[in-house]
Amino acid sequence: MSQANQKKHLIDWEAYRKSLLDDSYVDTSISRSDMEKHRIELEQDPLEWMYFFFPKYAKSEFAPFHKKFFKRALNNPEWYEVLSWARELSKSTCVMFAVLYLILTGKKKNVILTSNSYDNAERLIEPYRANLDSNRRITSYYGEQMLQGHWEAGEFKTKKGVAFRALGAGQSPRGSRDEEIRPDVILVDDFDTDEECRNPDTINKKWDWFEQSLYPTRSISEPLLIIFAGNVIAKDCAIVRAGKRADNWDIINIRDKKGNSTWPAKNTEEHIDRVLSKISTRSAQQEYFNNPLSQGDVFKEMVWGQCPPLNTLKFAVVYADPSTSNKDRRTKGTSYKSAFLIGYRDMKYYVYRGYLDQTGNENFIGWLYDLRDYAKDQTQIYYLIENNSLQDPFYEQVFIPLFAKYAKSLGTIPVTPDTRSKPDKYVRIEGNLEPVNRAGNLILNIQEKGNPHMDRLEEQFLLVNPRLSAPADGPDCIEGGVFIINQKNSKMANGAITWGRKRKNTKRI
Repeated sequence: MSQANQKKHLIDWEAYRKSLLDDSYVDTSISRSDMEKHRIELEQDPLEWMYFFFPKYAKSEFAPFHKKFFKRALNNPEWYEVLSWARELSKSTCVMFAVLYLILTGKKKNVILTSNSYDNAERLIEPYRANLDSNRRITSYYGEQMLQGHWEAGEFKTKKGVAFRALGAGQSPRGSRDEEIRPDVILVDDFDTDEECRNPDTINKKWDWFEQSLYPTRSISEPLLIIFAGNVIAKDCAIVRAGKRADNWDIINIRDKKGNSTWPAKNTEEHIDRVLSKISTRSAQQEYFNNPLSQGDVFKEMVWGQCPPLNTLKFAVVYADPSTSNKDRRTKGTSYKSAFLIGYRDMKYYVYRGYLDQTGNENFIGWLYDLRDYAKDQTQIYYLIENNSLQDPFYEQVFIPLFAKYAKSLGTIPVTPDTRSKPDKYVRIEGNLEPVNRAGNLILNIQEKGNPHMDRLEEQFLLVNPRLSAPADGPDCIEGGVFIINQKNSKMANGAITWGRKRKNTKRI
């Protein structure tokens, strides 16, 4: 760390310590005996202990998954825990609460914290040191903790003999034994990096260091608490390897399987929506849903190009999918409503324009009118809306009444329900669209590049994989439209339809 960075680091932590002093007020009128009685009562209830000693951090009520973690970590001296909690669920903070409870109550004596680099490990262990020397409630109830001469950043020791040490991945852990006490707590936080996860050799090297160098610093005869804290950022990373070996691998996403905030006391639905709306699906899935995605597993790239004028097409299709529910926020991603205008000429399929978003039903209906106005009367347009067994209640109970309301002022659109019994979504998308795209025959309108709906469609195509671990409602909608086009072209070829120039409908708006 440079001298300038060291100075800034010192200033930052001095400000942090001052805020700890300000936030950890202690009633000095309480007698020592009453304080001791209160301490014993708090230790019998670890959650209340945490609320009391860490008011700066514990501002929101703990969620059920927090409480379950504390129970496991505090009641099992020999334990291997992996926490894959999404960002904003307080992994590192809750680990600190548990560890400080264990060392202040005399249950643990020697703590090692490791991260992807020494600087990061030092940064992560500094809140422990700051709270031990500047949290007034801790120093009032448990006495002064700082041991003069042994209180350096990255390595320090309390007056009661509890040792803390920061280690970067790959550093020698020799010397971590404190007299006769070997490490009895090993914390691994932020161990994986995106760049390292792209190199299997680096992952192997780091994992070997943990298993062959760090882990053996423990005593065989004394219990050890291991806690890994980190998100799943790759299919193969240290967190995944640790999770397979752990006594418990706790995977908690920002939303649960029903689409609700897993920590509503802190993270509201509106806040989550806001955050997720500002980043890509790929980033959101990795950071908030423990779902690392690789681009180009099926669709290597998408082609953007000029679309022929609509009046040169024999017909075009607007295909729309209302999705099962705009509140479906499962781990695999929220359902997106979609509607796209698709044309066909000279063996190529063109996506002229469309909409793909998490929105309400009225906006969805509005999309159809927008696409109608975009196409005007340049060619015959067929409008279809997916209406399988999941959508049927929507079509009959929601779409028809809403459409009737809009039709009074905007005119009628001849929408037909698509009742096709569709095979597996991935099989349809991969089988019907990937060969077309690979041949360069699926074209996204270059004039619409930068339109967030069209960009979102491209992103969803690039994230398609056999597990469908990312939203694929856009590609699914395009497959529906392409299927209709092929069906109509087949009828044309068989002479079942007579084509002529479409007459202008003067009743349309």
